[in-house]
Amino acid sequence: MISKRFRILIFIFLCMQLSIVYAQDADAEWTNINYEFMQLHQAGKFDQAMVVAQKSLEFAEQRFGPDSIHVATSLNNVAGMYERKSEFSKAEPLYKRSLAINQAVLGSSHPNVAIIAHNLAGLYAAEADFGKAEPLYKQALQIRESALGPDHPEVAITLNNLAGIYDKQSNYREAEPLYYRSLKILVKVHGADHPSVATSLNNLAALYVATGNYATAEPLYKRSLIIMTKALGPNHPALVTNLKNLAALYRATNRDEEAGLIENQAARILALQRR
Repeated sequence: MISKRFRILIFIFLCMQLSIVYAQDADAEWTNINYEFMQLHQAGKFDQAMVVAQKSLEFAEQRFGPDSIHVATSLNNVAGMYERKSEFSKAEPLYKRSLAINQAVLGSSHPNVAIIAHNLAGLYAAEADFGKAEPLYKQALQIRESALGPDHPEVAITLNNLAGIYDKQSNYREAEPLYYRSLKILVKVHGADHPSVATSLNNLAALYVATGNYATAEPLYKRSLIIMTKALGPNHPALVTNLKNLAALYRATNRDEEAGLIENQAARILALQRR
C-alpha cells in the first residue's frame, strides 16, 4: 500500500525579495548560500546539502539575529534534512523554533506558517503521533484555504495528508470526504491524467480496500495505473507499487490468475531496473 501522505518536505527558498531589492551584502550572501543548498538538494547530494543548510543557519543567526525570518527559513531547511534521514528528535525542535519565529514575524495567518506547520505535522505523522499531527494539519489547512483559496493544490495536499492520519487510525468516515475533496481539486488544477491524481486515486482505493469495499477500490486502482503508465511509461519503477496494490486486491477477491499476471509485470519492471 502506498503512503497516504504526499511527501512534501518543503525546503523554503524565500529568496527574500525585499533583500534582493535592497541588495544588502548579508542578504545577498545568505541568498547565495540557500541557492547552493537548493541546487545540491535537487541534485540528490544530500550530505553536501546538509552542510550548506547548516552554514546558512549559522550565517543567518550571526548576521540577522536569532529571531529573524532568515533564521526561520534556514531552521526549516535543516530540520527537513534531519527528517529526511529519519532523525526526528533533531528535526522537531528546529521546526518548532521556525514555526514560532514565522508566527511572531509574519503573523499566524501567513502562508509560510502553513508550510512549517505542515512540515512539523508530517514529522509527527511519520512517528505515528497522530494526536500532534492532526491540529497542525488543520492549522495549515485553515491558513491555506484562507490565503490561497479552497481549490489551491496546496490545499489538496493538506487535505490528503489529514485524511491519511485519519486513515491510519481506521477513522475512515473522517478520511473519505477529505480524500475526495483532495482528488477533486487535483483534477481541476492538473487535469484528470496527472500523476498527482493517480496518487490520490491510489490512496482512496486503499481506504476502500481497508474497509473491504473491493468493488469500489478496483476501478480506482486501475485508473491510477493507467494514468501512471501513460505519464511515465510501461517500465517505470513507480508503477510497481500500483501493480502490487492491484494484485493484492485480486488475491483478496480470489482471482489468483489475474493477480499472478500483474505480479509478473511488476517483477519484470524490477528486473529491468537491476540490469
